[in-house]
Amino acid sequence: MKRIILLSFFLAVTITAMVSCADKKQEIPVEENKHATHTTAAKEEGALIIQAQSQPDTLKGSLKAEAHGQIGNAHLTINYHSPAVRGRTIWGGLVAYDQVWVTGAHSATSLTTDKDITIGGELLPAGRYALFTIPGKEEWTVVVNRNWEQHLADDYTASDDVLRIKVKPQAADQHQERLRYEIVSEKENEGSMVISWEKMKVAVPVEVEN
Repeated sequence: MKRIILLSFFLAVTITAMVSCADKKQEIPVEENKHATHTTAAKEEGALIIQAQSQPDTLKGSLKAEAHGQIGNAHLTINYHSPAVRGRTIWGGLVAYDQVWVTGAHSATSLTTDKDITIGGELLPAGRYALFTIPGKEEWTVVVNRNWEQHLADDYTASDDVLRIKVKPQAADQHQERLRYEIVSEKENEGSMVISWEKMKVAVPVEVEN
């Protein structure tokens, strides 16, 4: 009888210890996860929403990201890959002047709108498109192209352009470590798509008719 009681006690202690160890393995110590509060991207539906970010983060590579927002009654979504500065020369270096740029990394950046809109006064019917830019020292060309599914600008051809507009780059208030897109609503039916990276910002005007 004593042997049975001792055996039962031993089994109970062993099981309790095993459960306790398993619980500890599932916990993430605060110290090991300390960088989580300093990364400036939040998970949303398999992509990242890049936020204002002045310092480098601990994430590697060009991150899959998206920006979305409402301008008037139109919902806009931009899907892209966000590279980081990491101390590199961006303008005239990593990004060449006067050449078509995917304005991201890996695959073509895409713009989707569920309503007809105008970009810089040019009509863009509802649909999905590729969004390219041609950065210049004093002026950028923003290009919307119908071939949204391509690797970088490898398959880009100007004959597929839906529209082109000119915009002026601006100096940003602070350094932006990762390439960031924003959909900004400014008035009832007006807003902009804002591209920020390094110390440069470009606002692309968007309008929606009632």
